[in-house]
Amino acid sequence: MVDVVVVGSIGLDTIETPFGKVQDALGGAAVYASYAASFFCKPGIVSIAGKDFPKTHIALLEKQGIDLSGLNISGKTFRWQGLYEYDMNEAKTLKTELNALQEFNPTLPSSYKDASYLFLGNIDPILQLQALQQMKKPRLTVMDTMNFWIEHKREDLIKTIKQVNVFLCNDGEARELFQTTNLVTAATKALALGPKFVIIKKGEHGALLFTESTHFNCAGYPLENIKDPTGCGDTFGGGFIGYLAKTNDLSEKNIRKAMVYGSALASFTAEDFSLQALRRISMQDIEKRFHAFREMKEF
Repeated sequence: MVDVVVVGSIGLDTIETPFGKVQDALGGAAVYASYAASFFCKPGIVSIAGKDFPKTHIALLEKQGIDLSGLNISGKTFRWQGLYEYDMNEAKTLKTELNALQEFNPTLPSSYKDASYLFLGNIDPILQLQALQQMKKPRLTVMDTMNFWIEHKREDLIKTIKQVNVFLCNDGEARELFQTTNLVTAATKALALGPKFVIIKKGEHGALLFTESTHFNCAGYPLENIKDPTGCGDTFGGGFIGYLAKTNDLSEKNIRKAMVYGSALASFTAEDFSLQALRRISMQDIEKRFHAFREMKEF
């Protein structure tokens, strides 16, 4: 049985930044999140990829211990093309080909339904809710989103937020969803919907955690070399839930530690394209960066 069920997209990305370019690189929320989680536990992917999806990518994910029982193969793989200029916090979308993603109907294998942890990547909130409803008794459910769903399916998004334990979004999305410039106000409104924890990602500046009574600021790791921030948010989410699944401790103190591990993994992702940096690191590298975070916060 898998420890964490990861529902989301699998794709092939063509990306250009001031520091290089890749074509048809392995990407998608489910890929980054599951790979990050795999450093701590056994994740299983629920997603769809096309018949053109390279078998080498399948082999890479399986070698990392990621279960692919929930992967459907049909049609042509989702593709995204993006451009980053010197403001690496925001990508310009040049082209999107939904392809097989238009047919995606998340169906969880029976062996996944008893898992204790569920990560819902930033897909259609209706599909997120469908996946959530197939789980029997998850101990922790985490959902991410993006501005497209805020703009086009706001009411469905609100319904799904009400059903999860942790709501995850970036600062721009939080402001847009709750129509405020103040992130504390946005977090308060999100908590009022039902989640116990709200995490607002701030790109290179880290992430903020809000509960009804507390607040935690997880710093971003100061990187000298950033090649491509694509997938950093998904890596953060996967590392976050993966660490919680490993420790099975949902105390607020451990939630904070999970955020730091998620940030550490996300910082590695930004250092190269696709999964290239994550493929080079070990738990020893992750622990070293985790302790660097701890030293940064001491005063």
